[in-house]
Amino acid sequence: METLILNENEASKAAKIIKSGGIVAIPTETVYGLAASAFDFGAIKKIFLAKGRPVDNPLIVHIAKLEDVFKVVSEFSEKAKALAKNFWPGPLTMILPKNDQIPSIVTAGGNSVAVRFPSHAVARKIIELSGVPLVAPSANLSGKPSTTRFSHVLEDLNGKVDALVNGGDCKFGVESTVISLLEDTPRILRPGAITPEQIEKVVGKILIDDSVFNKITDDGPVLSPGIKYKHYSPDAEVVILKGEKEDYSDFVNQAGSEEKGVLALCFDEDISLLNVPYISYGSNSDSLFQAHNIFDALRKADKLGAKVIYVHYSESGGVSLAVYNRLIRAAGFKVIDLKK
Repeated sequence: METLILNENEASKAAKIIKSGGIVAIPTETVYGLAASAFDFGAIKKIFLAKGRPVDNPLIVHIAKLEDVFKVVSEFSEKAKALAKNFWPGPLTMILPKNDQIPSIVTAGGNSVAVRFPSHAVARKIIELSGVPLVAPSANLSGKPSTTRFSHVLEDLNGKVDALVNGGDCKFGVESTVISLLEDTPRILRPGAITPEQIEKVVGKILIDDSVFNKITDDGPVLSPGIKYKHYSPDAEVVILKGEKEDYSDFVNQAGSEEKGVLALCFDEDISLLNVPYISYGSNSDSLFQAHNIFDALRKADKLGAKVIYVHYSESGGVSLAVYNRLIRAAGFKVIDLKK
């Protein structure tokens, strides 16, 4: 199919396509999203087909103003109101009881819905002009690294969707934090730019779901996207290495001497010690910069012909939990602790 390329000033054209049942890739502050009306079953089905996305992977509904949350949910608790006051518009998604208007295809048949109020001006304008909340999963082929630059969107979806809106680079580079408010104690299902520490200052004690760190072992329904399937993966094999820079460089240099196609996805501080091709995704101490660059770095590794990518990771606070969460899924949970 022919895909229309739009710029940031053509929000009305994007909205017109959505209102007619089309699907459009739009920029947000987290990653690019593939948008359709949250009430249009046929359009939503097109998203699953274009992405190759499993239908039991729920979608996030995006709104353009706070009062529109009641078009989506049946209950908006005091904790939800407090989180909205502090973090909306922004990169936070809340899991709440859904109302009867939301089709079951959005929620993978569940009774709750993920809802977000993005801060990106173009995204909000398109939602507003569409006249309805929009579903907008990441605008990439399912399982591949998310799209944080317009060039990524072109690579994955040109010719597969009705239109692409060029909004430049995304600010944060990882998807929104997802928190479930279905129980008394809020539970983080997917970490993002809004950190657990920030959330605890607003609502008190929270839990971090085991799926943030570990592979789900059952086939039951899930509340959030990004936790059930292998995600964010380049074509190359990805292995995470934890340890000091000397241990990391020794391991990678040895691997590079024994096999072809080894690439180091490293920190700036590692570069001088490496004897193999490398891509840095930022300083060891700057997790926000790492998040902004991680998906682009994984895509670049494929373009360089990497067969195996050894990623250096260490906890550095901030949004490093979100970076680690994306990396372990890209790696299929292959992690080597060099300190042991």
